[in-house]
Amino acid sequence: MTRLLTLSIICIVLWSSSTSAQLRRNFYANICPNVESIVRQAVTLKFQQTFVTVPAVIRLFFHDCFVQGCDASVIVASTARNKAEKDHPDNLSLAGDGFDTVIKAKAAVDQIPSCRNRVSCADILAMATRDVISLAGGPSYAVELGRLDGLRSNAADVNGNLPQPTSNLDQLNAIFGRNNLTQDDMIALSACHTVGFSHCSKFSTRLYSFSRQNPVDPSLNKNYAAQLQSMCPRIVDPRIAINMDPTTPRIFDNAYFKNLQNGMGLFTSDQVLFTDRRSRLTVNTWAKRPLTFNNAFVQAITKLGRVGVKTGRNGNVRFDCGRFN
Repeated sequence: MTRLLTLSIICIVLWSSSTSAQLRRNFYANICPNVESIVRQAVTLKFQQTFVTVPAVIRLFFHDCFVQGCDASVIVASTARNKAEKDHPDNLSLAGDGFDTVIKAKAAVDQIPSCRNRVSCADILAMATRDVISLAGGPSYAVELGRLDGLRSNAADVNGNLPQPTSNLDQLNAIFGRNNLTQDDMIALSACHTVGFSHCSKFSTRLYSFSRQNPVDPSLNKNYAAQLQSMCPRIVDPRIAINMDPTTPRIFDNAYFKNLQNGMGLFTSDQVLFTDRRSRLTVNTWAKRPLTFNNAFVQAITKLGRVGVKTGRNGNVRFDCGRFN
């Protein structure tokens, strides 16, 4: 009887901890009830200083979640003994404004005594991502919270875990699929390229050395290709940055899909969503129906925020987002 009672207690404890570990809205209601408004205020101030805050935070969230899960491991700085994720070649182009936004929001939260060291950097990054999307005119949505910060950040973990500008549809679906994201989720999240910029080196082969027969990628709109060539000379200047969206670069909208219809996807991985028949219907639908796209995007980024979440002993609340406790 005692043994049965003990087993029952263990089961109850395990069930309770599992339930409490799940992401949920208003996770901090009894811990730091004003955390979302505090983060939003800090993010808004940063947004008012520079629009780069928007794409910088979105990319930071994406690059974080796709490597070891949404645990703020991408923010950790390297040490003499360990090269961290942020110093992997695929992450060197992450804009400093993204890191700065999270660090400043964390500082604002920790100024409140009851909130100090109670809110994870991973959750702050998730909230900041929602806020910059809304500030740029995109959909607002309720953020699921309750993530812990990861205990590991290693540059080697980045290898093969991020889509590349040259990825085709099969490669995109494979890498998103590993994170339980569907093709529609992938297309919706790709639309984050409606804001932000890229350096010429990421797409210059499409302008000058696509193939022997076609030096310029034939899927590129000819006028758009000429425009890109005028901004990106054959000898690439690494300092030059080009808007990802040539029509509404400062608005989070469905213009991304209209651009693809017109051959104005900057990366191969963008334009392939229209050139490949398997994804073209979705592009055409969302180009016509912005509200349908918004709903799909909210669903996709919510699912992204669930990837590899750390709970229990697998994580903690980092005192300093840039280093482990």
